[in-house]
Amino acid sequence: MADKDLYATLGISKTATKDEIKSAYRKLAKVYHPDNKETGDEAKFKEVQEAYDILYDDNKRAAYDQFGWAAFEQAGTNPGAGAGNPFGGGFSGFSSDGQGVNMDDIFSSFFGGGRRQSQRSSSGPMKGQDTFSSVTIDFMDAVTGKDLTLTMTADDKCSACNGTGAKSPNDIHTCSRCNGRGYVNVEQRTMFGTMQSQQVCPNCNGTGKVITDKCSVCSGSGYVRHKVDQVLHIPVGINEGQQIKVTGRGDRGRNGGPCGDLYVEIRIKKHPYFKRDGDDIHLDIPIDFYDACMGAKIKVPTVNGECTLNIPSGIQSGQVLRMKGEGIKNLRTKKPGDQYVHINIQTPSSLDKKQKEALKQFKDSSGEGSYDKFIKQFKK
Repeated sequence: MADKDLYATLGISKTATKDEIKSAYRKLAKVYHPDNKETGDEAKFKEVQEAYDILYDDNKRAAYDQFGWAAFEQAGTNPGAGAGNPFGGGFSGFSSDGQGVNMDDIFSSFFGGGRRQSQRSSSGPMKGQDTFSSVTIDFMDAVTGKDLTLTMTADDKCSACNGTGAKSPNDIHTCSRCNGRGYVNVEQRTMFGTMQSQQVCPNCNGTGKVITDKCSVCSGSGYVRHKVDQVLHIPVGINEGQQIKVTGRGDRGRNGGPCGDLYVEIRIKKHPYFKRDGDDIHLDIPIDFYDACMGAKIKVPTVNGECTLNIPSGIQSGQVLRMKGEGIKNLRTKKPGDQYVHINIQTPSSLDKKQKEALKQFKDSSGEGSYDKFIKQFKK
């Protein structure tokens, strides 16, 4: 098997920090999650998850950086096995269960576990992993808040067996191989001597229990997957990139444990006129040449409705007027931001004869114009 480039999978450099690894994982997880109808890809999602699990763990990352993917491959697929093995090849092992071991188990001893399956697992209830998704909402829905109904696939405890996976309580027995611990002790012969480690019990898969007669509703999984309509509460003032937590809608738990949580990242559509800057709103307003000269009171749209704005006489194009408290309510403090109105004076593009004569009289009566003053000052 070709060596996997986990850094390329996440699209990061080999010097990436843990924050950069987490950020890259979250972005790709949203794109490839199977519940994403547009770009979901289960195979790629698993690759991204696998890369994150290894690179985010300092010990596993050190093993990968030194030995590559060979540190995590199973026996028979390890490209370093056999004649090309840098350790000389031919290492064999034994366990208390009579099972052989492989190089992956050796790496497990030194680096805290090569693959997830070789780590010690609790046989008690375990919460499922959190998942990430995203939703796009309209601009005004972020301003005023809204309840959205999302249709999604979710795992819930099987009501028939209460999450045990067994037809009845009498069908649940303590695993005889691990005595209910969920793991077995393994001894391994390595180039450094005999090493001891713990592995997930292969008989009960780490649950510590064996079911003789499985529940017919959930087929022994303890969970039932189905479509649900989940209400997502969009609070007033939420901003681009913020996340909303939906409890219990992540991946299913283990051994009857609760499901993880779902984090939904909010994306906001752009508004054709309003521009958001934190809790403030910016708006371009065109006004006539006459109103700019004489001043006026105009009705200006805001995110809270129409408000009256006083345009002072002699205002210049590009000036900004502040409308206090007409912005967006802050998500936490509930204090509103402001609206800033950018003035854009519209120059008439066509004039009739009377209008031209009136403007000429205005210019003649005004004396020296702005341009003439500028040229005179420039020449000085």
